[in-house]
Amino acid sequence: MTAPYLFSLNRMSAPRIGFADYLALCQRLDVRAIEIRNDLDGVEINDGTPARQIREMTQAAGITIRSINALQRFEQFDAEREREARALIDYAADCGAQALVLCPTNSLRDSRDAGERHRALVAALTALKPMLAERGVLGLIEPLGFAECAVRRKSQAVLAMYDAGAEHDFKLVHDTFHHHLAGEDIFFPDLTGLIHVSGVEDGAVPVGAMRDMHRVLVGAGDRLGNLAQIKTLLARGYQGCISYEPFAEEVAASDDIENQLRASMAHLRDGIGA
Repeated sequence: MTAPYLFSLNRMSAPRIGFADYLALCQRLDVRAIEIRNDLDGVEINDGTPARQIREMTQAAGITIRSINALQRFEQFDAEREREARALIDYAADCGAQALVLCPTNSLRDSRDAGERHRALVAALTALKPMLAERGVLGLIEPLGFAECAVRRKSQAVLAMYDAGAEHDFKLVHDTFHHHLAGEDIFFPDLTGLIHVSGVEDGAVPVGAMRDMHRVLVGAGDRLGNLAQIKTLLARGYQGCISYEPFAEEVAASDDIENQLRASMAHLRDGIGA
């Protein structure tokens, strides 16, 4: 029986190698989907690589681009955000990316109350819906579990999707790190379009103090319950990518990332199959 999921690599898994080497790494790991980013200096997209070149390279390698990550502060949808959105949506469509990840405002300076945040989120989804549809790009909303985030829980995103009449136009990113931080024990497998995985193994850091710098590859010492989260989503019908998105410097600087990724994937496969 074919597994209902496939592994994907977010560019954060190997942010310091060239795109051709990144694709070759994926091929050696039998990874057939990737996420590229617009926030990494010196690599695509920020190095000026044309979208057509990205499309040609990935197609030649037999690899699908699941998403571009990401349009930041997307729910504060002003003229500047609209320009950013159009540029990223066009690049996604032209390079062959299936989706654009949408990240909400994450700032201690955000003084909006819950009602203001919800209305802004609905307005942003309403504005983005035709823009994405025009280019055939899916919007992937990624709640961030930090206490200061404007869209901390997936239930907030789902409510806004329905209020905007856009439940068929957007999907959720279930990020195992952010799901754990948010403390939201609700799963939306039918509305989930992507899973992000990373692990935290540092036993000294409290959950409320966990940040991106603590996010490593998923292994036996994981504190986030990655396996339980993934197995719940798969058991309830999720079929799609499980994408590695570690942020820790030790991962970015690793000279043995291929073997480390291979070991982590084996750990997840064994755990999922158990």
